[in-house]
Amino acid sequence: MADWQNLKQECLACRQCHLRAGCRGVVFGEGNLSADLMLVGEGPGQVEDELGRPFVGAAGQLLNRIIQAINLRREDVYITNVVKCRPPYNRTPQKAEMDICGPWLRQEIEQVKPKIIVCLGAVAAKYLIDQNFKITRERGRWLKLGDINLMATYHPAALLRDPSKKRPVWEDFKQIRDLYFRLVQN
Repeated sequence: MADWQNLKQECLACRQCHLRAGCRGVVFGEGNLSADLMLVGEGPGQVEDELGRPFVGAAGQLLNRIIQAINLRREDVYITNVVKCRPPYNRTPQKAEMDICGPWLRQEIEQVKPKIIVCLGAVAAKYLIDQNFKITRERGRWLKLGDINLMATYHPAALLRDPSKKRPVWEDFKQIRDLYFRLVQN
């Protein structure tokens, strides 16, 4: 636990890139530190920046409902982002920004040791899977990151903009639910 607190404090004090100057604060991940399921988004939005917590705005509320629909609670999972500071005007994080924040995410993964990681959106998928990842074509497929089962699906914010994406995300989360309960029962 001391390692975790050190990691969090170091991350919260980070000023390695220009994003920190333009936001209220660093938004570190939160949730179950022994979670079997980790959800990774792209970066904090305005509400997340204001509250200092990941996925608490409209997209986060939708994510909470998705988590509940697969018979889990937000407290059962670990939720984080690739970049820890809000990009200006909620723009997509740039590769250089992700490269600077990447070590924080890798350390979160190492500390939590999830059995499953879900990339929420193309940015997380491009960072964790492949920079050429195409979310519309490749979402919903299981991949491996070492021993970790990895899947990408649409970001909850995409569902708010385009409700036709809800069905594919539900299909993805049913697969995630099934694998999750198979893994935790073993």
